[in-house]
Amino acid sequence: MVAAVKTGKMMIDAKTIEEFTRRISEALPQGAQVLQKDIEKNVRAVVSSGFEKLDLVSREEFEVQSAVLMRTREKLEALEKQVAALEASRAK
Repeated sequence: MVAAVKTGKMMIDAKTIEEFTRRISEALPQGAQVLQKDIEKNVRAVVSSGFEKLDLVSREEFEVQSAVLMRTREKLEALEKQVAALEASRAK
């Protein structure tokens, strides 16, 4: 399971849910495999619901927030350089 704690939330990859669902459906007895699609759909819904209750974020949301954070850091570094230059020119 891909999980990382970020800002009080956890992140999980959608592939993890698919893999979990696949493993459960493969473990079903032969007779139950006729209902495999329906069972997969229900397991996926239950697992997704459980993950939502855990306050997880999607990989996409995590990537978007990572990009926002990177841009914010770049802007902060530029502003720090400007402040340093202004302080240096003022000290002369």
